[in-house]
Amino acid sequence: MLSRSAQGLYWMGRNIERAEHLCHLLRWQVEALVDRPLAEIHFGWNRIYKALRRQPPWGDLAANESDTDISYGILWGYLPLYWNDLTAGESDDYTLADSYTLAGDLTFERDNPNAMRNCFALGRENARQVRHCISAEMWTCLNLAWLRIRDLDIEDIWKVSPESFYAETAREINTFIGVANATMYRDEGWHFMRLGRFIERAQLLVSLLLAQFAAGREQGETEDTNWTSLLRSCQALDAYKRSYGIKVQPSRVLDLLVTNPLLPNSLCCALDAIAAELTSIGESPDAHTGAATKRLAGRLGTLIRYEWPDREDREALLVQGDEQCRKLHSLVTTAYIDYAIEDSQVQTL
Repeated sequence: MLSRSAQGLYWMGRNIERAEHLCHLLRWQVEALVDRPLAEIHFGWNRIYKALRRQPPWGDLAANESDTDISYGILWGYLPLYWNDLTAGESDDYTLADSYTLAGDLTFERDNPNAMRNCFALGRENARQVRHCISAEMWTCLNLAWLRIRDLDIEDIWKVSPESFYAETAREINTFIGVANATMYRDEGWHFMRLGRFIERAQLLVSLLLAQFAAGREQGETEDTNWTSLLRSCQALDAYKRSYGIKVQPSRVLDLLVTNPLLPNSLCCALDAIAAELTSIGESPDAHTGAATKRLAGRLGTLIRYEWPDREDREALLVQGDEQCRKLHSLVTTAYIDYAIEDSQVQTL
């Protein structure tokens, strides 16, 4: 397969996976605006921004907003985040922004490369460039979803039902993945698309778990509700209840999201899928880097399967996993996309 086709399919998988991930995070976050405590809402925004490694936008809301005004803000979904009593003496960017602004920044902001709309647009552009490698049904499905959201802005979804917008967009992405499973030819292109999806999924999940730790330290978080919201964001709450019951314990949440082989969105499943896709793709034109890529994927799987249960410093283990996931991406692009022409020619000779 041409390296430019492999690149387009790989990044299509990554961008579509990221757009879906953001839809789930933002759906549960805006649903929490209706009836959740202010501290929990603040924790959710803090977690999302830390996971994306992005600073929130600044606002200019008055610092003396009354409790009555805050209540009306909750009712209408336009929630000023004031934490003068909750975070006295602390410098917090979220005290100067509101949920409307934060949701707009993460969904439609043109200057934010991680905004959901921009990720979706990039995935669709990747698909357009490799239309000869995907099925006509895949392109139709993705293009129709793009036509629905391309001209929308935060005002359009906020005055109706923002959580419905995120849920509908996530369903359209799931439909696209289902159509791909049903119609795409199982050649190298198929495996590159899936490789991109699972590398992105692994990175996003590790970043989200690290953000959970970091946000908890900042706010002195001890509430189980913040771990419950994490399970909801990862579509794992039902699986947790089935495995452990209704009592939410942080250690069990981590075990489920990291090591459970029966949970489709677990880190363990993503790493297993990465190793399988690399095997299916076969040898790289750069044999040395290709072998290093497969070895690193194997070490990542071993780290999660065999070291995780015996380690108490699980945050440090996740930091190590985050570094290796990013290194794995670099190796994949070097081995299969940006490899030196001389290496390819030598191997061919």
